[in-house]
Amino acid sequence: MLVAGTLALTGCGSSVTVESAPHATDPQCASVMLAMPDAVSDLDRRETSSQGTTAYGDPSAMIVRCGVDEPGPTTDPCTNVNGVDWLISEVKDQENQWRAVTYGRSPATEVLFDGSRVPSSTALVDTGSAAQSVPQTRQCLSVKDTLEQQGQS
Repeated sequence: MLVAGTLALTGCGSSVTVESAPHATDPQCASVMLAMPDAVSDLDRRETSSQGTTAYGDPSAMIVRCGVDEPGPTTDPCTNVNGVDWLISEVKDQENQWRAVTYGRSPATEVLFDGSRVPSSTALVDTGSAAQSVPQTRQCLSVKDTLEQQGQS
């Protein structure tokens, strides 16, 4: 069962209790949630307790929350998956638990997933098209891009 910081999950077969993100009421989050797929890999979408959230698998293997704080400029690893930039990090003190947050989109979307049950590539490809409904205002830069910009200053 996936458990990370702000999540509290209920037992099998019931809705998943998920804390909503600070900006879950942003109208763009409704578009993101409506565009989420009915299944990710072999994990069916489940009902959740909060606005701007969804879950996959029983017990839950993946939680999606729209409206998390948009990350600012960072040196954290950032990767582009099908046109969506994601900051990806391992959840501390939780084996095989990962967190991905969209970068350069406000409101940001967070995907928490159990890497032993759903590969990151599947999680981010399958949810990325929904996350794209929020316009991109910034993008990840490679080290090469950063060095080129510094040379132009």
